Amino acid sequence: MKNPNAISVSDLKVSFDHTPVLDGVSVDVKKGEIAAVIGPNGSGKSTFIRAVLGLIPYSGSIKVFDKPVREVLPRLGYVPQHFDFDRTIPITVREFLSFNQPRTSLRESDRICKEVQVDILQDKLIGDLSGGQLQRVLIAQALFKDPELLLLDEPSSGIDIEGAKAFYDLIDHLNKKHDVTILLISHEVTFVHSFADRVICLNRNLVCHGPPEEVLTRATLNKLYGSTMDVHIHHDV
Repeated sequence: MKNPNAISVSDLKVSFDHTPVLDGVSVDVKKGEIAAVIGPNGSGKSTFIRAVLGLIPYSGSIKVFDKPVREVLPRLGYVPQHFDFDRTIPITVREFLSFNQPRTSLRESDRICKEVQVDILQDKLIGDLSGGQLQRVLIAQALFKDPELLLLDEPSSGIDIEGAKAFYDLIDHLNKKHDVTILLISHEVTFVHSFADRVICLNRNLVCHGPPEEVLTRATLNKLYGSTMDVHIHHDV
């Protein structure tokens, strides 16, 4: 039996002010996969995730677990690219997370925080967190919903290489241990090659998609980013 689709996108088109941002994108993400969306700035990556979440108007068809996304929102977790807040507000990580636990017991929320290494941050002010620490807090918040599908919009942006490695290890852990399907946007081609099951290459339209060893060729990367891009794929990351 074939692995069912977590996400099915057919002929997706999105325009802003009559300017096409995505044009005719058709792609599937299988349940249980880690799927990474890559492409240059302005290629429609964030728009793609926002369309999947039903946050913007689009034409075409998008199904999540074979249903319209509005019918399955409780099964989804989302971590945005930017989380804007007043860093001077004196609120701790513990207090911040307590606002987002309506479906989670205290014991379960403690387990999640420990698993994503947020337990050691509980008494820190959220405004004092580094980029990587804040991302872990936002992931913990998303996991309180016990999602079957987790969507992340450039979650490792602004994090150093060591932090990015730890982040992708966490994503791999959530996928393998908890069978969470992951759709994420990334600019870290080396990490994508090591961790993703499927790579979706966007540049307003779908350039290609498939397993990283088939998709992440120099020809494809040149097509996405230009012939001046120098990429070295390390298989032991």
